[in-house]
Amino acid sequence: MKVDLKRELQGIYAIAKKDVRIYYLKGPVLIFGILFPFFLFLAFSVGRNLPPQALVPGMISLTIFFTSSSVTPVIAPWERRTKTFERLISTPVSLHSVLIGDILSGLLFGTFLVIIPIILGVILFGASIISVNALIISIPLSAFCFASLGTLFSALPTDTPSEIMTLANLVRLPLIFISGVFIPLEQLPAWGQIISALSPLTYAHNLNRCAFEGYAGHSWTINVVILLCFTIFLFVAALIAHKKTLERE
Repeated sequence: MKVDLKRELQGIYAIAKKDVRIYYLKGPVLIFGILFPFFLFLAFSVGRNLPPQALVPGMISLTIFFTSSSVTPVIAPWERRTKTFERLISTPVSLHSVLIGDILSGLLFGTFLVIIPIILGVILFGASIISVNALIISIPLSAFCFASLGTLFSALPTDTPSEIMTLANLVRLPLIFISGVFIPLEQLPAWGQIISALSPLTYAHNLNRCAFEGYAGHSWTINVVILLCFTIFLFVAALIAHKKTLERE
């Protein structure tokens, strides 16, 4: 079947714009996206006397992780409840474009808000950006990956957002403790380092450490490639899961 690229791109833009206007520009979402990761990281950093170069990457990683995946898990359930999801699927825009539009809105939201901890880290804490390239690649790639993770959660056949968020938090919260954000990977026990390899946040945080500390765990390229593989996997998994949900419904 021939794909009308212009129409698909217009659909992606319209869906992303709709998501930002309806779901993201809300006080609770902005507060949760900024304050929750900030205070969570602050609780674990106070009293540890860590230099800014070690603290700022963790704050950036948490912010991009939570902001990008904060609303994408509940967009589809909300729209199932209002019967607008079925309306979108029945339009000439493909399911691929609908999901990409949702993910793009999460990417834009996360990329925009992560500027705040970067500015705070550089101006207030005096951290120095060693590798601008690592930061430029890490932020949008991480945001797309985590937004895809949220979209995968939204494929559950329910129209109750609270059910989705419960599952999402059961996955997201443990990930931050095994991904080197609070405890550097090199200080984790052997079993912890093995588990950390299964988390996309690990590689996003490695790239942020590379940007501020000149450290990436493995080579800089390996972290980018692995994070890209996670991104592709999560998007494909979300697409397959949404197709199966639509078939059951």
